[in-house]
Amino acid sequence: MTINCRGKLIDLSTPKVMGILNVTPDSFFDGGRYKDESSILNQVETMLNQGATFIDVGAYSSRPNAPFVSEDEELQRILPIIKLLASNFPDINISVDTFRSTIAKATVEAGSALINDISAGHLDNNMLQTIANLHVPYIMMHMRGTPQTMQTLTQYDNLIKDINFYFSERIATARDLGIIDLVLDPGFGFAKTLEQNFELLNNFELLNITELPLLAGISRKSMIYKTLDTTANNALNGTTALHMVALQKGAKILRVHDVKEAQECITLYNQLHV
Repeated sequence: MTINCRGKLIDLSTPKVMGILNVTPDSFFDGGRYKDESSILNQVETMLNQGATFIDVGAYSSRPNAPFVSEDEELQRILPIIKLLASNFPDINISVDTFRSTIAKATVEAGSALINDISAGHLDNNMLQTIANLHVPYIMMHMRGTPQTMQTLTQYDNLIKDINFYFSERIATARDLGIIDLVLDPGFGFAKTLEQNFELLNNFELLNITELPLLAGISRKSMIYKTLDTTANNALNGTTALHMVALQKGAKILRVHDVKEAQECITLYNQLHV
């Protein structure tokens, strides 16, 4: 189970960590924290030293009811960051969190290695063809609507079956276009209630029918801090607890704010399966 990142084969048979770098002013946890080159480089260096295999850079917050960001503004936010990271960390695997094909193309040309799309191509009809042309791995997430409308679209006949059906159609379309490396993200918190998020995690292994690597993005999300009656700032322990569940149920990538703790979780998980 490998993906090709700029000529490097990344083996996902052993789980990996994807560290989050938000360069938005309004992300639910770390919005506005990384504003200048020094803070960005220090944070990325820390995450890499702590064991992150991927750094996921986003310039458009996808939290519920996030404000709209124009294409030009997203590009102005993210492109200098990609160039900065690519020049300072030549071996870095940069993932770009975007649903726009123009952003995907510009950032891959600037040095990113894979694209992480919350809409799996549904918010930009050119995205899948663009990914096929770029020959990069593609993370496709399950979501309904947009970040502005998704919380009103939580009615399912059968949550797990509906998500698997969604992915089967998206995978077929991607394969027809020649996209080789695919990663699936079931989209915790996206068009799902708190109860549905736990149903999804509890049945996470049922998404393995595709035999494609699964990404779990639960770090500090509301399913954790609302259940614990706390805040995102105090949700690290809860995050780690659910990360172990996700690993036991087949997650191959943990997308996280706290790389050190996630990597420790993976180390312990690996020791359980030697």
